[in-house]
Amino acid sequence: MQNKVRYSKGKRLKKGESELANGTYRYRYQSRSGKRVYIYAKTLDELRQKEETVETNKAYGIRVDSMNTTLDQLAGSWFSLKKGLKENTYQNYLYMYNTFVRDELGGYKIMSIRYADILGFYNELVEVKGLKPNTVDNIHTVVHQVLDFAVQNNFLMNNPSDNALRHLKLESKQHTEKRISLTLAEQQLFIDYMLKYPQCNHWYPIFYIMLNTGMRVGEITGLRWQDVNLENDLITVDHTLVYFNHSENGCHYNIHTPKTRSGERTIPMLSGVKAAFEQERKFQQEAGIKCDVVIDGYSDFIFTNRYGNVHNQSTLNRALKRMIADCNREQLANNPKNADVTLLPNFSCHILRHTFATRLCESGVNIKVIQDVLGHADFDTTMNVYTDATKDFKQQEFRELDRLISNGGSFEKSDE
Repeated sequence: MQNKVRYSKGKRLKKGESELANGTYRYRYQSRSGKRVYIYAKTLDELRQKEETVETNKAYGIRVDSMNTTLDQLAGSWFSLKKGLKENTYQNYLYMYNTFVRDELGGYKIMSIRYADILGFYNELVEVKGLKPNTVDNIHTVVHQVLDFAVQNNFLMNNPSDNALRHLKLESKQHTEKRISLTLAEQQLFIDYMLKYPQCNHWYPIFYIMLNTGMRVGEITGLRWQDVNLENDLITVDHTLVYFNHSENGCHYNIHTPKTRSGERTIPMLSGVKAAFEQERKFQQEAGIKCDVVIDGYSDFIFTNRYGNVHNQSTLNRALKRMIADCNREQLANNPKNADVTLLPNFSCHILRHTFATRLCESGVNIKVIQDVLGHADFDTTMNVYTDATKDFKQQEFRELDRLISNGGSFEKSDE
């Protein structure tokens, strides 16, 4: 028995097509698993465009349900299956998605997301919401991985976020300021100020050691006495202390291993660093400070507050901010007519690490040694620091050369 030929407004309907009572159209087909699937459209032309998409998807092995799957739904699956991440990294990914992506892109159907949508989203984050390119980079890490998950599971043929961040990075390089490091004069002023006042003395060891080892905040706050070999002048770095917001139990500390193998390293001690460790031990003994806190089985942390609890980055940065302000007020009060008085810039703990890297570069230390001491996984990261430091140092030397030549054409300093 032959199937009855059906028409709609003079057009012959294909197999699976039908006109509904309300004047809209429906197409019925079976998925590879034998499941009956329906798609709908207001017009026959629109329906047939969707049919073409279905047939194309079938040819490329794209899943039938991809047409109705949203980014939110796919992200939910990705987060539930994402294993092997450190807890703070996972929570950071979740925060980035929920805060910035969900309301803007979460409701989009996966199949409808285009490169222009992603690029426009990133540009809006920078230009309208005022986010820094580094923050957008973190958001992109999540978005790109979710869309990669879509490709891997046959929801998409290609990842529409591929290369979407490249244009933003190229543009941002023209507008972002270079990360600063302290000059030698600023570095010495900072050290002298901590030594000068009793209320700052207890901060001297941790900041001096950061300034002369390049350790990250989490590495030095998580450092234990057993990690420091004062006989062989070596510091072992094999874990980091993190403080972050757990979704259920609020903010608290955890011990994590470094993100990369290069983060595990030994750092030779300069004599001043060794003396700073010894000063910290003496101070704690005299003040009766003892570390009783245990974090994930780790204890006997070196740097603690007066209650024996470990520090975190916010605590240290607040201490820096206070000392910077007090030091600058003193400098200005003592030199009211000196326009060239040395003042401390506003800097954070990470600038101390960058300053150490700069001093190494200026001293001509082998670049592979610098990479190893700093724990850089990417050689390009070390090269960027090296390039900036040597460029600044070269300019500084030429300014001095210009001053000497301008001083009567002599390289000898005047007696005045």
